[in-house]
Amino acid sequence: MNKMALVMVGVVLLSTSCKIDRSPKLEKGDWLAKIEVSESQQLPFEFTLSTNEDGGYVMEVYNADEVVTIDEFTFNGDSIDIRMPIFEGHISGVFTENSIKGEFIEESKERRVPFVATYGKADRFQVGEDAAVNISGIWETYFDVNTRDEYPAKGIFMQNGNKVKGTFRTKVGDYRYLEGVVTGDSLKLSAFDGSHVFLFLAHVTDSTLNGKFYSGEHTVEEFMGARNEAFELPDSDKLTFLREGYDKFDFSFPNPEGKMIGMDDPMFANKPVLVQIMGTWCTNCLDETRFYVDFIKNNPDLDLAFVGLAFEYAKTEEKAFEGINRLKEREEVPYPILLAQYGTSNKQKANEKLPMLNHILSYPTTIYIDKNGEVHKIHTGFNGPATGDKFVEFKKEFKKTIEELVLEEPENES
Repeated sequence: MNKMALVMVGVVLLSTSCKIDRSPKLEKGDWLAKIEVSESQQLPFEFTLSTNEDGGYVMEVYNADEVVTIDEFTFNGDSIDIRMPIFEGHISGVFTENSIKGEFIEESKERRVPFVATYGKADRFQVGEDAAVNISGIWETYFDVNTRDEYPAKGIFMQNGNKVKGTFRTKVGDYRYLEGVVTGDSLKLSAFDGSHVFLFLAHVTDSTLNGKFYSGEHTVEEFMGARNEAFELPDSDKLTFLREGYDKFDFSFPNPEGKMIGMDDPMFANKPVLVQIMGTWCTNCLDETRFYVDFIKNNPDLDLAFVGLAFEYAKTEEKAFEGINRLKEREEVPYPILLAQYGTSNKQKANEKLPMLNHILSYPTTIYIDKNGEVHKIHTGFNGPATGDKFVEFKKEFKKTIEELVLEEPENES
């Protein structure tokens, strides 16, 4: 081989080597992440990193029985951006093979919280001593205690040794999959689902809970609870209703193509309609949407229509529809989702868009409309799979309601 040929081979090898060296590398396996929720408190959660068939990274975040799969990674030098699968939030920062440091950011909500992750198997919470109490069971709980915003919740927990999982149900939804420990007389629970950043810390006895709930860096609520196996929250079917003077529910909002759609659209004629008041930023709404998508897939012959009315944080109409389309594509949502509001999810402003309702108390809220266009019932909130028996109860009631609506004959055909 002549001298020139040797030089060319060397250049090719060097070039190939440089390309390999510049490829982003993160250790595959177990990681522990922490999100700062105050100057003195951090929310921990566990995740694993692997690669898919295309060589891209896949992050699986664990909250009790929930797995959140994240597969949108962008690299630029030592910079990294990890976009959540449905929600607008993303993790942005710098990385090495065994560390990520930056922020969890939600631009439309103007929220940024410090984030750090370290490679290696580690417990979500450190356990300093055996549990002094077992909190398994039902707890009558009140958040924002001693303020005008105080609200009730139902704590539902299962403890095995030091480990705890469960949730808090409220009258409008639930705090989804919480996981943590009891160490001595301290309860520690956390969850990160790609949108919400939840940390609960409490002092516990056999019969009481007293603690603080951190939602990101923007909210801290004191809570207290007492063991009460008989405690129940208000009926979710009686919280929202039509105002006096209204006998119909109607709307007129644009779809992504700019067409205004209301209850007089031919797609809703002579069939039951479920109107889902929701937002793409809302995790309970995501749980409900997944339930509806699964129901539609399993009941393809039912003559039943769904429509979503989205109230979005996104600052522009374009960004709002981008979020709607992302949800529809990622979750394969077969029904239309219209843009009811953008720039805020303020419930008072939402009430102005739907003045026939006494209030919009919760995202989601679903209005069940019969074949004659009459409101059959309104269900406030959604108790998802993290609520266990309550979710099973909801599914049975939902099936019963749909059967009633589908079997009913419309007046113009009777």
